[in-house]
Amino acid sequence: MTGLANPTGLRLPTVMRHLSVLEQAGLIATSKDGRVRTCEIVPEALVPMQTWLDEQRTIWESRLDRLDDYVMKLMKERET
Repeated sequence: MTGLANPTGLRLPTVMRHLSVLEQAGLIATSKDGRVRTCEIVPEALVPMQTWLDEQRTIWESRLDRLDDYVMKLMKERET
């Protein structure tokens, strides 16, 4: 765990608390082999977030397409 804490500039207990929250949420799984604790991401736990992001992407792409159409219309009107 020290290997995870060092690059963040956070103290080990702080990192351990964060990892505990992630594990309780089912986003990571940890295992211990002797003195070494390993953390792994649980990819299927991220599916709801990915679904939400995909929905948001669709909404915003549609909005940006409509904005582009509107701006192009205004530019054409200025030319005439």
